[in-house]
Amino acid sequence: MRAAVRTTEPGHPGEFVKSEIVEANGLSVTDAAQVLGVTRPALSALLNGRSDLTPQMAVRIEKAFGVSIEQLMEMQTSFDIAEVRKRAGEIKVAPYKPKAAKARDGVRDDKF
Repeated sequence: MRAAVRTTEPGHPGEFVKSEIVEANGLSVTDAAQVLGVTRPALSALLNGRSDLTPQMAVRIEKAFGVSIEQLMEMQTSFDIAEVRKRAGEIKVAPYKPKAAKARDGVRDDKF
């Protein structure tokens, strides 16, 4: 069985919350924030992709609107992975070589 290949980048979970929850229920941001028990600026930041979806916000959405915390957090994780993959070339880390491989390659490590 082959893994599915994603052809589009995942959107920020705030986009989903905005279109499928807030707008779909005819709510204003202020009304949705009241339903969730959060401040309007906190919800606005999520909806506009300026903040991450936290587990606490996800459980609030689950309780109020029935979307599972697992589904919501999977969206955030997928988004985070896509974002870091874009910058992976900037992260400089050498592949780990076990000591046996270092010795085989003629590298001595007497520091330990």
